[in-house]
Amino acid sequence: MAMKSQAEKEKREKLEAKDWKPTSVAEFLGLTPDEEKMVELRLALSKGIRDRRCASRLTQEKFARAVGSSQSRVAKMEAGDPAVSLDLLIRSLFKAGADVKEISGIIAGRSSKVG
Repeated sequence: MAMKSQAEKEKREKLEAKDWKPTSVAEFLGLTPDEEKMVELRLALSKGIRDRRCASRLTQEKFARAVGSSQSRVAKMEAGDPAVSLDLLIRSLFKAGADVKEISGIIAGRSSKVG
């Protein structure tokens, strides 16, 4: 672990010597703190949908039929596409059998219990 930290430190020093500034994704994209939280929320819900689908051993197509959507829309949901509303992400989780407690856990960053 110490070797990795040393290597990272050396890499950072080399980049800074060339006037590169280490930054976060949020800083790079110019996101406000609220926008950053919305992105994190969308990604958490998207991951929750994918986890639930995979745990159920369903293809995107079969999952789409189960939640009343299309395969391409499920792919967009799982990818965190901003064209997919948070409402649709949450409704899809409900249709797939998730309850409020599970969705709250997904949002809070806890592993979801699918079953």
